Amino acid sequence: MAHILVDDSENLEKAIKRFKRMVEKEGIIREWKKREYYEKPSTILNRKNKTLQRKLMKKTRKTRDTGHAGY
Repeated sequence: MAHILVDDSENLEKAIKRFKRMVEKEGIIREWKKREYYEKPSTILNRKNKTLQRKLMKKTRKTRDTGHAGY
């Protein structure tokens, strides 16, 4: 859980910005959005497979494009 210590002399807006950065860094909002609704295990598996395929396609496209740069 994200928490910050605020000094009496510290500006409140600055402390809020620090807290927001910490929450973003830890991925709390992303995790909350992911768990907001129930997702079936098969749906999770399908989503992971699709992202893996996308990554592989992108990787092969990059290697194919850079491989023929000198011709």
